[in-house]
Amino acid sequence: MPASLYYHPSSRAANVVWMLEEVGIAYERRFVDLRANEQKRPEFLTKNPMGKLPVLEDGEALVTESAAIAVYLADRYASERLAPTLDDPKRGSYLRWCFFSPSVIEPALIAKGGGWSYGPSSAGWGTFEAMIETMQSALSQGPYVLGEQFSMADVVFGGTIRYVLMSGMLDPLPVFSDYAARLAERPAFQRADAINAAERARLKG
Repeated sequence: MPASLYYHPSSRAANVVWMLEEVGIAYERRFVDLRANEQKRPEFLTKNPMGKLPVLEDGEALVTESAAIAVYLADRYASERLAPTLDDPKRGSYLRWCFFSPSVIEPALIAKGGGWSYGPSSAGWGTFEAMIETMQSALSQGPYVLGEQFSMADVVFGGTIRYVLMSGMLDPLPVFSDYAARLAERPAFQRADAINAAERARLKG
């Protein structure tokens, strides 16, 4: 039975399509109409009480949160190819960059955009400037966050960078724009991008 992705092309589920294309398993997309608030209906809330996408069902496994889905898929279906094994020294860096986007980049950008006043030592994401420097450091050792090896961490971290560049929330420094361009050359990314573009066009039509 194929995995099921509860999906809308204007949600974080769009990046999970890229994850699924990278691991190469059979899956189906189950469209969730956000305008009709289907994600808030009782039958959906049993899958994710947060009432948010993405949600992945894979047999008896139910996984929410984009970074968690990324780690799950890579470990189950592409260990070594897309995820360092548990005893690989690179595993720590891999996990760091998988979870850096939701725990640091997203809240820092929201805080900056909203003009929040907060003490950097009290916030898990610290200062905006430190975040930018840390993001640059992630790409200082090679074309990908693990150096020469592309991994699922690049799908999460790189997918976030691509989105915030396109939305104008991040200055297009060469280190970021070049990285996004490299990722866009991946066949799995291109397949996912075409799927999401077709879905957005269908909804507009």
